[in-house]
Amino acid sequence: MRLKINIYGSCVDRSLFRGNIRSTLEDKIPSLSSIIMAVLMVAVVFTCTPLDVAAMDGFSSSPANPQVVPSAKTKHFSIEAQSLGSALDRFSEQAQVSFASKTKNLSNLQSPGVSGTLAPQEALNRLLEGTGLGYQMKGNAFTLEKKSFQGRKELSLKRAEDESPYTLLAQNQGIDKNKDQSKQNSEKEKAKTPEKNKINLKPLNVIADRQRIVEGLNSYVVENATSSTKTDTPLIETPQSLSIVTRKQVQDQHAISLSEALRYTPGVQGEPNGIDQRLTWLRMRGFDATTTGLYRDGLQLRNPGFSIGYNIEPYSSERIEIPRGPASVMFGAGNPGGLINFVTKRPTEQPMHEFYIDGGSYNYIQGRFDISEPIEESDFSYRLTGLFRESDSQVNFTENDRIFIAPALTWSPNADTSLTILTNFQQDDLGVYQYLPAMGSLLPNPNGKIASDIYTGEPDVDHYDRKEFSLGYLFEHRINNTWKVNQNVRFNSTDVDDSTVFADTLMPDLRTMSRSQFDVDGKLDAIAIDNQVQAKFNTGPVEHTVLVGLDIQHVEASKTNRFGPAPSLDMFNPVYRTPFMSAPVFNISKIEQDQIGLYFQDQIKLFDRLIFQVGGRHDWTDSTNTVNFNAFAGSSVNMQDNDKFTFRGGVTYHSEIGLAPYFSYSESFLPVAGMDFSGNQFKPETGNQYEVGLKYQPPGWNSFITIAAFDLTRQNISTTDRINIGFQEQTGEANSKGIEFEAVSNLDFGLSFIASYTYLDTEITSSNVFGELGSRLFQASENTGSFWIDYTQPDGILKGLGVSGGVRYIGSYFADNTNMLLVPSVTLADAAIHYDWKQFRVALNAQNVFDKEFVACFDPSFCSSGPARQVRATVGVHW
Repeated sequence: MRLKINIYGSCVDRSLFRGNIRSTLEDKIPSLSSIIMAVLMVAVVFTCTPLDVAAMDGFSSSPANPQVVPSAKTKHFSIEAQSLGSALDRFSEQAQVSFASKTKNLSNLQSPGVSGTLAPQEALNRLLEGTGLGYQMKGNAFTLEKKSFQGRKELSLKRAEDESPYTLLAQNQGIDKNKDQSKQNSEKEKAKTPEKNKINLKPLNVIADRQRIVEGLNSYVVENATSSTKTDTPLIETPQSLSIVTRKQVQDQHAISLSEALRYTPGVQGEPNGIDQRLTWLRMRGFDATTTGLYRDGLQLRNPGFSIGYNIEPYSSERIEIPRGPASVMFGAGNPGGLINFVTKRPTEQPMHEFYIDGGSYNYIQGRFDISEPIEESDFSYRLTGLFRESDSQVNFTENDRIFIAPALTWSPNADTSLTILTNFQQDDLGVYQYLPAMGSLLPNPNGKIASDIYTGEPDVDHYDRKEFSLGYLFEHRINNTWKVNQNVRFNSTDVDDSTVFADTLMPDLRTMSRSQFDVDGKLDAIAIDNQVQAKFNTGPVEHTVLVGLDIQHVEASKTNRFGPAPSLDMFNPVYRTPFMSAPVFNISKIEQDQIGLYFQDQIKLFDRLIFQVGGRHDWTDSTNTVNFNAFAGSSVNMQDNDKFTFRGGVTYHSEIGLAPYFSYSESFLPVAGMDFSGNQFKPETGNQYEVGLKYQPPGWNSFITIAAFDLTRQNISTTDRINIGFQEQTGEANSKGIEFEAVSNLDFGLSFIASYTYLDTEITSSNVFGELGSRLFQASENTGSFWIDYTQPDGILKGLGVSGGVRYIGSYFADNTNMLLVPSVTLADAAIHYDWKQFRVALNAQNVFDKEFVACFDPSFCSSGPARQVRATVGVHW
C-alpha cells in the first residue's frame, strides 16, 4: 500500500522531504501503518518551521525554536549520527557555545547528525530532528527542553487504492493512536478543513529505526573515518587517500572474504596469490602488507610467521577502512603501503534483527544472523552476530567451512561515558590451496594444459584448522567539552593445525611433480592496548583537536615444524594415497615481539577552511626469536632492539563548493631481524611518502570523489652482500609512484556506483641481486581499474527490485623481482539481481560471470588458479 500524506497545520520542517522519498509501507495493516507513520509524524510535527498555509480551527503553535543563536555566521559542522548527548557535545565544541542545562537520559535519544557549512541555528535544528526537543538561549549558553504544543496537530493518511483516510493525533508531547476514533472523525475533519489548506506531499521513504528517520542507512558513501587520525574526522578534511568498504557494498557484492571485499578498492591487491582462504595476502601500493597490514578497531593483528595468521570474517564488520600510505605515526611498526582496519559491529540503541540463508556453487551453504537490542530498564544494550558455513571450492578436495560467533555488550550510564565489550570465536576448517607449476598453467607444456581444479597435495593428509578467540573492550569518557579519554584493549589467541603436502619441483619430463611434506602446530597470542587523551579547544580563531596517546603491544608465537619427503605426483594423471612416512620434527621456534609507542597529533583549523595536520611518534621495539633444532644442530637465539621516531604532516583547504586540495608527507618503519657480516643489528626498514590530491564532495549530493598522486620510497631493504657470501646488507631500496582515483555515489533516483583506477610505476632503485636493479616490483600491475553499479527501483510496481553489475581489470605484472615471468592482464565481470519487499530480501550474485580462467603467479615457477565463476543465492528477513 502506498500512503499519501496530508498535513494539517502551520508548520513543517521541509528538510525532511528532500529528494524523492517514498513510503515503505506495502501492506494494509492499519496498526503497522500507524506505528510507522507515528514515527514520521513526530519527526514532522516536532521539528517544524512555518508554512504559508492557513491553520485549522483551534490549532496554534509557537515556533519550534526561536532565533536564539547570537550569530548568523556560518560554521563548518561534521557530526555523525550518534546518541543525542554526544552529538550536542560536539555541536557545542564546533559552534563555540555551551550548555546551561540538559534533560536527562539523552543517551536514549538518537541524533541524525549534521554535516556541512551552516548557521549554528540550522545545524542545531537538524541535530534535534525527531527527538521531540527544542532549546532556549541565554547569553552564549542554551537549555534543552521538551517542545510544548497547544491544541492538536493531525496527519491524515490515505491509501492510494480507495482514498479512505486514517488520522493520527499528536497531543502535547505524546501521540494518541486511536484507529477507530480516527476513522470515525476523519471525514468530519476532512470536511472542516478547506481543500486549499491541505498539503499533498510527495511520497516519503520512511527508513524507520523506531526512533528517527535515518538518511543514508544503506550507502556506499561514508563521510567520516577514524583509521587515519584516530579521531572522528571527515574524509574531506583528511590529507590522505582513504577508501571505505561499507556494509551495503559487502551485501550487494556478496563478499564472504576480505579478498572479495577489496576487489573494487584502488591501490590494493587482495588476491595476489590467487584463491587461498587460509590467510589474508595483501599488497598495497606495490608493497607487501600481509604481516603488519591488518587491524581491528584500530588495534594491529600482527602475523609474525608463516602459517599462523588471520582471515577476518567480513560479516563481523560495520565497515572496512583502508587508509593508504605510511601510517607509523598513529600505529607504529608497519609496511609503507597502508593498512586495512575492520570496524567491528557494536550494539545499537535501536532494535535490529536479520537472518539470512545463502547457497550456491561448490555446495556452498551459509546461515548468518545479526541481532541487536537495548536491554529494557537499564543502561545496557547488546549485539549478537553469528555465521555458519559449509562449502567446497573450485580446487578438488578442499573445503571452506567456518563457524563464527560474536557477542557484544555496551554500557552507557550517561551521554558522556560508554564501555563496549567485544568478543568473538571463529573456527575454520579449510583445505590447503595448492600451487601449480608455471609450465602447464601459464606457460605452454608439451603434455598439455594442467587442469585448474587439480589438487597437488594428499587428500587424507592435508588440512588447515584454525581456532581463534578474541576479547576486548572500547572505553570512552568525555570529561567536559574539551577533554575526552579513550582506552581500547584487545586480546587475540589463535591455534593452527596445518598439514601440507606441497608441490616442489617440476621434473624434466614436465609432468611429474616432486613433493614435500610440511606440518605446523602453532599458537599465536597477542594483546594490544591503546590509551588516548583528546582535547578540543580554540586559540583565538584557530581550532585545535589535539590527540596524545600511548599504545602497547605484545605478540608471542610458537610453532612446532615438521618437514620431510612425500611421493611425487603425475600432474596429468594424478594418483593419490600412496603410503609414506609422517614428517619428523624439524625445529621448534618461538617469537616474542614488544612495542611501546608514544604519539601526538594536532589537527588545526583556520577560518573553518584551512586544515593543518601534524603528528609525531617515538617507538621502542624489541623481539626475541628462538629456534631449537634437533640434538645435533643445537639452537639459536636472535635478539633485536630498536627505537625510531616518525613524523607526519599535511594541509587541506576545504572550499565552499566542496573541493578540497591537499598535500601530505608521512613516514613508516618496520623492524628487521638479522645481522650483517660485522655483527651489527639490522636497522629498521623505513618508508617516506609525498602525496598530493584533490577531494570533492558535491554539496547536496551523496557522493565523494578522490584523486591522489604519490611518491613512496622504501629504504634499508636487506639484499645480498656481494663480498661476504652468505650474509646480507641493508642497501636495498624500492620506489613506487602512482595515481589513484575513486568515486562513490548514492543518487536519489536509485542509482549507486563505485569507480576506481590505479596507475602504479614501481622500480627497484638499489639491489645487489643480479637482474633486480631497475626492475619493476613483482605482483605490481601498472594499471588496474574497476566499476560497480547498482540500480534499485525506488517506486512503482517494481519498487525494491535492483540489478547490479561490475567489471574488474587487473593489468599485467611480473611474478618476480628479476622480471623473468610476465603474467598477462585479465578482465572479469560480476553481476547481481536483488529484490527487497517489506522486510524480506532475495538476491542472486555471480562472480566472474563468464568463468574466465586465469592464474596469479608469485614466482617464476609457481602460480595459482584465480577465482572461477561462483553463483550465490540469498534469502533473508530483517526488521
